[in-house]
Amino acid sequence: MVSKHNPSGNKKRSPLSIFAVIGLCCFFYILGAWQRSGFGKGDSIALEVTKQADCSILTNLNFETHHNDVEIVEPSKPKAQVFKPCDVKYTDYTPCQEQDRAMKFPRDNMIYRERHCPPEEEKLHCLIPAPKGYMTPFEWPKSCDYVHYANVPHKSLTVEKAVQNWVQFKGNVFKFPGGGTMFPQGADAYIDELASVIPIADGSVRTALDTGCGVASWGAYMLKRNVLAMSFAPRDNHEAQVQFALERGVPAVIGVLGSINLPYPSRAFDMAQCSRCLIPWTANDGMYLMEVDRVLRPGGYWVLSGPPINWKTYYQVWKRTKEDLKAEQKKIEELAEQLCWEKKYEKGDIAIFRKKVNDKSCRRNSANMCKPRGSDDVWYKKMETCITPFPKVSSASEVAGGELKKFPARLFAVPPHISKGLVEGVSVESYQEDNKLWKKHVNAYKRINRLIGTVRYRNVMDMNAGLGGFAAALESPKSWVMNVVPTIGKDTLGVIYERGLIGIYHDWCEGFSTYPRTYDLIHANGVFSLYQDKCSFEDILLEMDRILRPEGAVIFRDDVDVLNKVRKIAGGMRWDTKMNDHEDGPLVPEKILVAVKQYWVGGIKGNSTSSAE
Repeated sequence: MVSKHNPSGNKKRSPLSIFAVIGLCCFFYILGAWQRSGFGKGDSIALEVTKQADCSILTNLNFETHHNDVEIVEPSKPKAQVFKPCDVKYTDYTPCQEQDRAMKFPRDNMIYRERHCPPEEEKLHCLIPAPKGYMTPFEWPKSCDYVHYANVPHKSLTVEKAVQNWVQFKGNVFKFPGGGTMFPQGADAYIDELASVIPIADGSVRTALDTGCGVASWGAYMLKRNVLAMSFAPRDNHEAQVQFALERGVPAVIGVLGSINLPYPSRAFDMAQCSRCLIPWTANDGMYLMEVDRVLRPGGYWVLSGPPINWKTYYQVWKRTKEDLKAEQKKIEELAEQLCWEKKYEKGDIAIFRKKVNDKSCRRNSANMCKPRGSDDVWYKKMETCITPFPKVSSASEVAGGELKKFPARLFAVPPHISKGLVEGVSVESYQEDNKLWKKHVNAYKRINRLIGTVRYRNVMDMNAGLGGFAAALESPKSWVMNVVPTIGKDTLGVIYERGLIGIYHDWCEGFSTYPRTYDLIHANGVFSLYQDKCSFEDILLEMDRILRPEGAVIFRDDVDVLNKVRKIAGGMRWDTKMNDHEDGPLVPEKILVAVKQYWVGGIKGNSTSSAE
């Protein structure tokens, strides 16, 4: 029916009502924007509600050690796939350096001792068990000298190296008296002799590389002098060298100088040493010495103690002729000259060389220089018999690549990589802001877990280290951080070393070069967002579980949607988890997921160790 007042059937609205509607829309839009800005009362109300509400799986997390050989009771209705324990034979499983797989590869240039990871169909999808009787390691610095036998139940080194005083077995512990093949008077006396030539005490030397480290006694004693040594040794017939090192609380990885580049950037280390490491330095036209040169900083030191140094005394013990050893030492010294190294010291069993600060005074007789390919592009890259060129300088006194401040000042000083604009997208200002941000983040972590920053978490790993801000904020003699730079991300590892920290390149789609149970705390910032289209979250989490100690902790920082996927998988891994808001409040989509690995061991009732699925 049509109204007689409006034949068309459409009632006309007054201008006043239209303006009223528009006014109300504008009011509520402005009110909403104000609330979201963080200045309105709505945020404080939301924050209070969040404080009262519990969005975690557990009401509380206990970070303290409290383990016993107890039966694990699985939930009656698991919300996620439950991962079973692997067979006890996998207690010391190192996926990319397993002996059985290694023996299938050539022995030339130690290829068989390099990384050889299992294909997808051979990956284990189970939890690596701890050995029966496993105990929390001794706290640093006691751990430097003592290790529980139950944690590393391997005695072969106590027999094979008994005369050299590497390790002794007493009662239910191993004791590390600080001896070594080339330092019978102990590591301290050996380092004292080095310090008579090398400025170890004043902070000039902060990062060091120990090639063929044994049980890393040199690295352990260098830590006491505030020097971080990256030690490596192959997984070979000397059982558990690297495992012993990490159990002691000393940085180390499984590795070897073989056919591929070391996983470190150029100009990383202030010092490198070989103490009877048995590396054939003159083989392949000096290729291994050239690789050490690549990772040695201009002005850095190289120490060689062992064959062929002091050959006149030891040639009969080494079962080699005088002529052979004399020719080997001469070849090393010729190579050193090609590399622009100057011999600074030779006495007894020790020779010390120093790399020049630039190439202005080098005597290189038509040396084979490496072609430009990005000297830090080293992951699985074949080692070449060529010399890495020095960065260009404008004067004879300038340090190639940039001069560094002495530690600890260099920890927060602007690294040359950044001041020279070598890291894409990172300026001096953004670097300084990053440091402030990580101090804030680490303070938040300490409020969540009061054990962070104590000796309880000695071996720490940052899986996606960025510029090293997490490690710098955590810096303390109580702990050390392995800063991992993923190979698929931005290359910032050079910055990390310039700060006086240590780290390594790695692809998290593969196993890490370490034994099980070697890290107390793992930090994973943005790792799963980075890898969500690259490989399985399950594989990464199972690898994290492998390298994490029982009752160790993990801190994830990532987008909430990603963390919910992570939490679901972790729910079947014998981890206790709790989701926390970002320190800036509940409206930030980035969250913090904290996990604690439960204590359980192989061979105990309730901890089934049947064959892996």
